[in-house]
Amino acid sequence: MHFSIPETEVRSGENGSTYVAYNIHVNGVLHCRVRYSQLLGLHEQMKREYGSSVVPAFPPKKIFTLTPAELEQRREQLEKYMQAVRQDPLLGASESFNSFLRKAQQETQQIPTEEAELDICLSNGQKVIINILTSDQTEDVLEAVASKLDLPDELVGYFSLFLIREGGDGSCSFVRKLQEFELPYVSVTSLRNPEYHIVLRKSYWDSAYDSDVMDNRVGLNLLYAQTVSDIERGWILVNKDQHRQLQSLQEKGSKKEFIRLAQTLKYFGYIKFDPSITDFPEKGCHVIVSAGNNELNFHVRLPNEQVKEGSFKVTRMRCWRVTSSQVPVANGTATPCSGGKCEVKLELAFEYLMSKDRLQWVTITSPQAIMMSICLQSMVDELMVKKSGGSIKKMLKKRHNGALHRSESQQAVKSPPLLDSPDTNREQVVKLSTKLTSVTLRGISTSNSSSDISGNNFHGNYAFEGIGDDDL
Repeated sequence: MHFSIPETEVRSGENGSTYVAYNIHVNGVLHCRVRYSQLLGLHEQMKREYGSSVVPAFPPKKIFTLTPAELEQRREQLEKYMQAVRQDPLLGASESFNSFLRKAQQETQQIPTEEAELDICLSNGQKVIINILTSDQTEDVLEAVASKLDLPDELVGYFSLFLIREGGDGSCSFVRKLQEFELPYVSVTSLRNPEYHIVLRKSYWDSAYDSDVMDNRVGLNLLYAQTVSDIERGWILVNKDQHRQLQSLQEKGSKKEFIRLAQTLKYFGYIKFDPSITDFPEKGCHVIVSAGNNELNFHVRLPNEQVKEGSFKVTRMRCWRVTSSQVPVANGTATPCSGGKCEVKLELAFEYLMSKDRLQWVTITSPQAIMMSICLQSMVDELMVKKSGGSIKKMLKKRHNGALHRSESQQAVKSPPLLDSPDTNREQVVKLSTKLTSVTLRGISTSNSSSDISGNNFHGNYAFEGIGDDDL
């Protein structure tokens, strides 16, 4: 998740005094407004629970009123602090941090705690209406949906709630997976846009786990509805003969056989993103990106209108980052963001092992860049658990004790051929197995070059660590 504090506001307090509010954005959308004193209180609480050596340094108090320059410096420091806490496996998963964000979200949106109905969509368009409290967190809402559907407790972790946006043409864009630090009712209500919905969808990538879910009637129906929906959207590639076989199985009501046939089809289980722009193999290329099967798949339209396809395996991504910047939009002319309308420009960039002696940066410019990053991280987490002999069932249970433990010596898998790259510049890799540090996401920096590898800008990919020449 991308945390930023792009702006501050001067707001009025209850007694008529004014204070500075720091607007915390998640994925480029306002999540909450908080005061410096509130963040300081959170900091002190985490220090008591985890110790000063674990919690990042906090911007110091000032005796006198801050100057504009000092206020800007504090904003930047608080932004880095929030990013560091969120990215830390222990602090970012702590109840202290997440409950702080949930409470702040509710207070900012001014939605009182009360009973309410919430619509949860299934993949086939059917809606499940659940009775909740407006202050219920994501996990509570997921369990309420499962209870309403009669989905067994042991299968709840196989599914997640996603925020989506439906277009007037029937298109569906995945905005993000709802996180433990947010209140689903508040998140969707505060958008004040009927195009946004919460949908239930499976949360794992390896189709081998479909068997666990299909053994249950409700799980089977959910997977079947998702598979039918993905085929109808064109997310799964189906030829005429396969379409006839699927249609015959549908008519017979053979749901398991339908899913098993679909599992053999190209792009089964993938999430398809909206059209975006990439710099690979050339700058300014239009691309359709899909995530699944431990890879990002590219359908690229070159400037000469030729279409090429290629895949980037997560095991060959050394690291990745998400950057955001403010882009002015005012009648197509450049206007300072302080005086005109702006939109957030998001980019996902990953450093990829093109061959055993060459790393190259690939960038995707897309409003869904953070959702792509979340998909990459969850694929890596799942892959590492599987390679270390862990249990997917254990991975999918509630994680009150922090994030997943990643093994330090894992073998990478081979990647299929990629698009031919026109870039002849070769960057030597000294030692591919060098361990990478766990790092954070932040807003756009002064340098976007591939040589700018300062620790606080990147997600290190643990699945990359064990890769060697034999894997290439």
